[in-house]
Amino acid sequence: MDDLGLVKKAKEGDNKAFEKLLKKYRKSVYYMLLKMVNNTDDAEDLTQEAFAKAFNSLGRFDPKYAFSTWLFRIATNNCIDFIRKKRVSTVSIDSPYETDDGDSITFDIRDNDFNPDDLMLRKQRREYLQIAVDKLPDKYKQLVDLRYFQEMSYEEVADFLQLPLGTVKAQLFRARELLGEELKYLEGKM
Repeated sequence: MDDLGLVKKAKEGDNKAFEKLLKKYRKSVYYMLLKMVNNTDDAEDLTQEAFAKAFNSLGRFDPKYAFSTWLFRIATNNCIDFIRKKRVSTVSIDSPYETDDGDSITFDIRDNDFNPDDLMLRKQRREYLQIAVDKLPDKYKQLVDLRYFQEMSYEEVADFLQLPLGTVKAQLFRARELLGEELKYLEGKM
């Protein structure tokens, strides 16, 4: 039996005819709604609602159109309404939130970004470090640049400078000592 015949019988009160329509289109409607809401429980509920609305609106069905088109339009519109209602309303983090118990809660959200003072201190430390590095003897300056600014490994520095690995490590140790002394001196002056 085609859809129009089943709809005609359903309009006359034949529940089995509408049940046949439900069985025929249930999976199609469900999967369309599942794509829209991406939640199996919501899709199941919306499918049932769509068929209930279609059943209650059978009197308004126009046989000039396909039943499936009419049914899918009902399901789609119902789903769109559901999505609109379900949208989360935004809340200002500055205004208090009232619980179901009537208590008022405020949000304290920690900002992990640097504050301007921290940024200034970091900039100042970089400047001190650069001044201290510039005051190092050239051989140490080059080692510090390769190891710490260009982030080469000890082995890469040794290969690049064609020096034994032990020499590189010893000279970098000495360079760090000199940098520490220079930084203490600079911080004492500032």
